[in-house]
Amino acid sequence: MKALLSSLAAGFLFGLGLWVSGMANPEKVLGFLDITGDWDASLMLVMGGAVAVTLLCFRLVLRRQKPFIESRFEMPTKKDIDLPLVAGAAIFGLGWGTAGYCPGPALTALATLSTDAIVFVVAMIAGGVLQRLLVGGR
Repeated sequence: MKALLSSLAAGFLFGLGLWVSGMANPEKVLGFLDITGDWDASLMLVMGGAVAVTLLCFRLVLRRQKPFIESRFEMPTKKDIDLPLVAGAAIFGLGWGTAGYCPGPALTALATLSTDAIVFVVAMIAGGVLQRLLVGGR
């Protein structure tokens, strides 16, 4: 139950950060990708802030023997760059560049009841279900 509440709190904080920074608005993302037109650098600043916080805090967190609410840290062990990784990244990038949404901002944008956000999230869920049916996964 602690892990569920912690995940909910982290998701809420992430969504709030997306909302406050304006990144739940697909026009911001598309403005960042429009390098030949009316370019908007704000996404780069938000990403830079996130990277800075991660660089400063990640090592501090990993110095602990275990997380606050779990018995151990679960770190990824696979380090290969393989076809599924590259294909997934390409599909993610195409979806983000086309729609202006990635999963976090899309879920946050559901609060606006925007048709675009609803269609994106339904398609995202359908893609996840299809992937599990075709490839399997946890």
